[in-house]
Amino acid sequence: MFWTDKIVGEIKDRFGTDKELTIRDEITMSGRVHVGSMRGVAIHGAVAQVLAEGGIKNTFIYELNDFDPMDDIPSYVDVESYKKHLGKPLHAIPAPEGEGLPASRGQAGSFAEYYAREFQEVIEQAGFRPTYAWTYELYKSGKMNDAIRKALEGADTIREIYKKVSGAERPEGWLPIEIVCEQCGKILTTEAHDFDGGTVAYTCSTKEGVGGAVGCGYEGRISPFDGNGKLPWKVDWPAKWLAHGVDIEGAGKDHTTKGGSRDVGNHIAREIFGITPPIDIPYEFFLVGGKKMSGSKGVGASAADISRLVPTKIFRLVLLGTLPKRAINMDPAGDTLPTWFDWYDKIAEKYWSGEEAKAIAGSSSDASQGEAFRDDDARLFELVHEGSPPERLYLPRFSTVAFLVQMPHLNLEEEIANIKAEYEQRGEASLLTEGERDELAARAQFARTWLGQYAPERYKFEIQEAMPEIALSPEQKGALARVLEYIEQHEELDGQEMHTRLHEIRKETNIEPKEFFAALYLITLGKENGPKVGWFLSVLDRSFLIKRLHEAVA
Repeated sequence: MFWTDKIVGEIKDRFGTDKELTIRDEITMSGRVHVGSMRGVAIHGAVAQVLAEGGIKNTFIYELNDFDPMDDIPSYVDVESYKKHLGKPLHAIPAPEGEGLPASRGQAGSFAEYYAREFQEVIEQAGFRPTYAWTYELYKSGKMNDAIRKALEGADTIREIYKKVSGAERPEGWLPIEIVCEQCGKILTTEAHDFDGGTVAYTCSTKEGVGGAVGCGYEGRISPFDGNGKLPWKVDWPAKWLAHGVDIEGAGKDHTTKGGSRDVGNHIAREIFGITPPIDIPYEFFLVGGKKMSGSKGVGASAADISRLVPTKIFRLVLLGTLPKRAINMDPAGDTLPTWFDWYDKIAEKYWSGEEAKAIAGSSSDASQGEAFRDDDARLFELVHEGSPPERLYLPRFSTVAFLVQMPHLNLEEEIANIKAEYEQRGEASLLTEGERDELAARAQFARTWLGQYAPERYKFEIQEAMPEIALSPEQKGALARVLEYIEQHEELDGQEMHTRLHEIRKETNIEPKEFFAALYLITLGKENGPKVGWFLSVLDRSFLIKRLHEAVA
């Protein structure tokens, strides 16, 4: 059973099928959003999709947190101009200015809104359509007032929960509220105390705090309601479950460990707000080179960068095809992209060939009715395409396309048509269908982008106009002479036939495979590796190949 269907089954067990459900996720808009944040979007979005497919009404709320303070300045903005804003809520900080800013975000009203617009484009491109909420609006509208009052009145209990569950201690008189200073506008630097039922007293500290934020020293009293203050994270989270009526909300594993923020939040939900915590869906991180990414610190690839690097279906495949409790590890500068495309091609072929239909074994009532269920790969293929998979297409390997786009002497469409004919065991090339031409054009575009920005050297090829300065052994020259003999005897070069003959020559000359194939690549590409050798040589200009081999064996 696919993971989304398993989770939906658990949701039905708890809520039945008649209740309209609320699903929620959140991100703090402190800068460019790294691709790891798409895990939460995809997991919650897929669950919402599967619930809707089953006739269960639901709303997926994705909250853009613009009320958290700026506690660090991203490396990609003007650090000096933003130092004065450290400690202010993100909605109160101006958007970046200057040349080269995307037109769609140039008029953004705040720092948070500027980067949120970019991330919303990524979310929608990936096929997820949540209802967006803004944290500051939630507080300012008064929808958080009830939770704020309950938290302030239960401050002592919250202090006990913090200590009991996470080991964190708060001083006597501490209040779970962060006030926005009336004088300097900062929220990170204030400390509140003495709630009298309507107002709290607070001080804006002049000591350097988190991230270097410094307050103004103002002291005063103010109502904590209607956007004048916000709850600290571990209280804010369950308070939003109350305000939104959340039924389902997962989180990254760093939040779901024993004593973590989810554990604390569950206790606060029950003991302070009197609600049952929503169904949790713990999930692992999205890693780059084995490391967790941070958007505000510029570590890792941004969601926008990755979404431009791969088509929507590949992005959805990776996000939905990895179990929530397994990390996704990617490296744009490694083999990740070709591997992702190969993964897609594999499940597409499995789906189209009908292998996904599996009769249910056993003596269940379903089995007696002769029903067939799709396996996980087929179910994934349906979710990748939002329930409407395309008709069968010939899908050229991404690595092959990446090679061909670097060969200016070749016609990409003609070469892929030839490979398609070989794949289908036809005697001659068959024309690509309109859908296949569109797919090829898309893969070529993404291949060029990848090659230009990320691809490792082993995927980059350039035919050497002059014979490279290399030293070949007598054994290598002897084997190349046999290859030359074969090519001179054949006016037309067939990739599969050449592949077979090359392996025969290697065995006949008793040369090591690495030495033999390296020699072929070195004289043509100037490097020791390349694409499938028989096909590669067959697509080179025959006269060039004969001339180069003569030079090599001389």
